[in-house]
Amino acid sequence: MSGHLKAFIAILVLGTIAILGYKFALPMIRDATQRETSDAAATRGKLTIGVDNWVGYFPLCSAETARRVRAEGYALRCDDDKADYAARMKRLAEGELDFAVATVDSYVLNGAALDFPGAIIAVLDESKGGDAIVARRTAVPNLDALKAQPDVRIAFTPRSPSEHLLKSVAAHFDLPQLQQRGAWRIEADGSPDALRKLQAGEADVAVLWEPDVSRALADPAYVKLIGSDDTEKLIVDVLLASRRTVQEQPEAVGVLLAQYFQALKTYGESPGRLRADVASAGHLDDAQVDAMLAGVQWATLNENGALWFGVTPSGLPRDEGLVEAIQGAVEVLVAAGDFAQSPLPDGDPYRLTNRQFIAALYLAQPDVAASAGDARDGLARRFAALDDAGWERLKEVGTLRIEPIAFARGTATLGEDSRGALNALAERLAHYPNYRVVIKGHTGLGGDATANVELSKRRAEAVADYFTNTFDIDPNRLRGLGYGPSHPLPRLAGESDRAYAYRLPRVELTLVSERF
Repeated sequence: MSGHLKAFIAILVLGTIAILGYKFALPMIRDATQRETSDAAATRGKLTIGVDNWVGYFPLCSAETARRVRAEGYALRCDDDKADYAARMKRLAEGELDFAVATVDSYVLNGAALDFPGAIIAVLDESKGGDAIVARRTAVPNLDALKAQPDVRIAFTPRSPSEHLLKSVAAHFDLPQLQQRGAWRIEADGSPDALRKLQAGEADVAVLWEPDVSRALADPAYVKLIGSDDTEKLIVDVLLASRRTVQEQPEAVGVLLAQYFQALKTYGESPGRLRADVASAGHLDDAQVDAMLAGVQWATLNENGALWFGVTPSGLPRDEGLVEAIQGAVEVLVAAGDFAQSPLPDGDPYRLTNRQFIAALYLAQPDVAASAGDARDGLARRFAALDDAGWERLKEVGTLRIEPIAFARGTATLGEDSRGALNALAERLAHYPNYRVVIKGHTGLGGDATANVELSKRRAEAVADYFTNTFDIDPNRLRGLGYGPSHPLPRLAGESDRAYAYRLPRVELTLVSERF
């Protein structure tokens, strides 16, 4: 081959490479030029979250949160993967996603094989009716009917909260056949597909989440067998940040959380706007929106700090609802045979959580920071007075565990034995300086109902007075209510009349929140 021919071939090859390089580089050049000559030049990066259509994720992926995050220099994108949890965890592990949402149980189930690729940085919500088992009324009118129908067909999304709800019901209602593989299993590609299979007659029962629960129940041919409103800390939705994002972009994590909680606060203060935005996004009518919103309980920043992540003044006991939820999910999955033993690294649930971002936001609030040095400071915060309407607008956080408080028979006079329980309760209240307290008095079932309501109210007020006089707790923080016999406790299995009657007269303390 002559030197001229070699040179020609070399030039031809180089020219071809240059043309191909220019062809592939041109879109990138145009994209860079477009960015540099627009307002997008100030964008610090793009944050991608793997999600599905569960309404609990709506505030996170709302235009309100995206607008706030954009103002901080980041573009926010929510990528709906139709509830493919396994693929979502893989994408998180491979760096395609910066963040992902999941229920605690689905993360344990799908994240174990990938060495748990994300850290739980926030609790988003708890399902309270938003997940449900729905059936064709004529085929399966109730859960007991499942026991008599081994050939029933159930559509559900595998390795998802739907399957976790199904496993829990199988264990709690003695339905062992649902813990084994068989013809009853109709695997669906997300809740909309499960609903379609139910409506098409391919399944007799479907495990759904909102908005599909509401869509199904809008037809009287279908009935809800059981929902997550009948459970506690069973289906808890969390936000995961990839390990890489936590290490390399901690500022972005902080920005996303801060702006998300601000958006959640905005929606909390404007429920009408929330309803309108959810309706518009999902093309839903008012009844469907109401059912959806009633089925989800969002976790505020205060609740994340104090109740889920246990961010409290140094050295004090902590309430760690998130760790409890992880441990509970592991127990169900092991019992269902998904794992022979706990899949958590070293059996340690803390390897899945990262409280630093919630702690930074929570403790940055002036009233929280001021109370961080001394437990007693948690009782010293002053509160503005509220009228009845103001108290009614507050959101219940939870009811504190409390030892029985004794009163002299038929009176509102505190017994000496009750002071120790009240003192211990005051110490517990010191851990939650941001919350107001509703003190609820209850009586037994006997006697005059009107007189009992008055007595229960005076007893609640006696407890409030004790806290104010003994610990200088602001009276504006406390509200005493009397319910008399109208809210009896559920009777325990095998409980005697005497034991039941003993438990009914009681005082309960419920924390309520006025901020998000």
